[in-house]
Parts: sequence; C-alpha cells; structure tokens
Amino acid sequence: MSNLFDSLRDKLSGSNKRVVLPEGLDERILEAAAKLAEEGYITPVLIGNEDEVKQKASDLNVDVSGADILDPHNYEEFDTMVQSFVERRNGKATEEKAREILLDGNYFGTMLVYMGKADGLVSGAAHSTADTVRPALQIIKTKPGIKKTSGIFIMVRDDEKYAFADCAINISPDSQDLAEIALASAETAELFDIDPRVAMLSFSTKGSAQSPETEKVTDAIQIAKEQKPSLTLDGEFQFDAAFVPSVAEKKAPNSELSGDANVFVFPSLEAGNIGYKIAQRMGGFDAVGPVLQGLNAPVNDLSRGCSADEVYKLSIITAAQSLK
Repeated sequence: MSNLFDSLRDKLSGSNKRVVLPEGLDERILEAAAKLAEEGYITPVLIGNEDEVKQKASDLNVDVSGADILDPHNYEEFDTMVQSFVERRNGKATEEKAREILLDGNYFGTMLVYMGKADGLVSGAAHSTADTVRPALQIIKTKPGIKKTSGIFIMVRDDEKYAFADCAINISPDSQDLAEIALASAETAELFDIDPRVAMLSFSTKGSAQSPETEKVTDAIQIAKEQKPSLTLDGEFQFDAAFVPSVAEKKAPNSELSGDANVFVFPSLEAGNIGYKIAQRMGGFDAVGPVLQGLNAPVNDLSRGCSADEVYKLSIITAAQSLK
C-alpha cells in the first residue's frame, strides 16, 4: 500500500494542487489537513468560520497554518460565485436561492472547484454520499460522452494491484453505462500505474449461457471497442476465465486477455459490491476507494466512519486525479 501512495506523491511533487475539505470542523478532517499541509504536496482548503476552525485545531493540537480556510459567509468573491452558479444551473436557481444554497459547504466547495479556485474536493465524513455527489453532478457534471459517474476500487495486496468497478454508484447499469464504466476505469487504472487489461464480467464466458444479462455485457463490449479500439478489453467472462490463464485457455482460447486481466467491470452494483468485499475480507486485499470517475473534475466521497488516514489518502488520490 505504501508504494501506491509513494507513487502518487511523486506525481504530485511540484504541482501545487488544492483540495477542498468542506467539513472543516471535523477532527479527522483537521488531522488529515495538518498532515497534507506539512508534507506540502497538496494545499488543503478547509471550509468554515476561520476562528472556529483554528480553535478546533488548537484543541486537537494539530497545526493547520499551512491550510487555507474559507468561510462562505465572508468570501470576497461570493457575489461572483452566486452569478456563476445561477448561470451553471441554467434557470433552475434564482440569485436569492443561490445565495442560500452556496452557504452549504459542499456546494460552496464544489463551486470553488468549478471556478478553478481548487482542483478537487473530498467530503462525506459528516455527510451522506448524496450530499457529496449531488453538487458535483449539478455543477461540475460528467465528461463529454459520459452520462453517469461511477465508483472504482483499487485492490492492493503486496505488489498486486487490480481495479474493480462499478462497486459504488450504479445499481443496474445498461450496456451504454457498462461501456462508459469500462473506459473510465481503464483511465483511472493508469493513474495507479496499472496498464489496463479490461475484463467485462458475467456468469457466462463467451456465450456459454445466453440471457438478457449476458447480452447486456456483450453489447457493452462492442460499444467500448468502437469508442476505443486500442484498449485491451474482452468478455463476457466468468471471473476465473478472466483471471486464471489455465482456465482462460480452456474457456476462451482466442481471447487477447489470456486470463491476465487487471481491470474488472462487474455487470451490476450488487455483483461489484459483493466481489470487492470478498477480495477484501477473504483475500486480504486493501480496498482503496471508492474513487468516483467520469466527472470533469475530481470529487470523492468518504465513509462517515472514515479515519483521518483515509481522509489523507483520498485527498492524495483526488489531487492525483486532477493531473490528467
């Protein structure tokens, strides 16, 4: 695991990235911000009343002097932000409503990213996933050609690294969704120095069973290959055919993956969520994520049960995402 983050920190060296942490009074956020500021790879941007944030940091005996602290109630560019938000929402919010909405730390922080005042945002220590993702979808929005964001986990065990998606967002993706997830996952994998070899998973291997569920996967493969023919991607595969060369030789002898996949796209959220937890709890893998992908700028969601170390790590990942 340490090698993974050493690599990301190396990529960030000298980049002067800024990551917004809207929950500026949460002790885990403050501890992580202090570590980030001390290391100097990232400037943390804490949201909240400056006196209250500094007092809470002092009570915790952590030094956040290297962080920026911004308060929506007295932000000097708040009027500009309000106008930008009204324009971005395209008539869905009046100026009066925008002024109310932007006092919320997640909306305020997301607008900082949208306006180029920061490079990414990490929230969720004290908020639901919806509270974090909704502003991102309304303001930052998805990249051209991508309709939905998705969630990927990087699974790490010693020197092994794999990517599992979507394990966090889309309950029942259709063929177009799966193709988007595959392409986005390949891009995210590269960030973690994984040369992507993408397997589209199912309960069938190369037509051994046929159903609407397997057809959805085969259609997704066609869509993804048309959009990026250079990507090594194949399916539909049962997991063993994607991962075990001897099984692949029997079940899919003509596949370019040859049982050597490292990016696994699950056909549904339930499959992905179950799969990564089995690898984590029974296989001894560390699960890094979920990392949200497909947005125009990185926004990532913490678990409300997160530790300060998890805040720190997700901030590093978020900053690294902004390098692409």
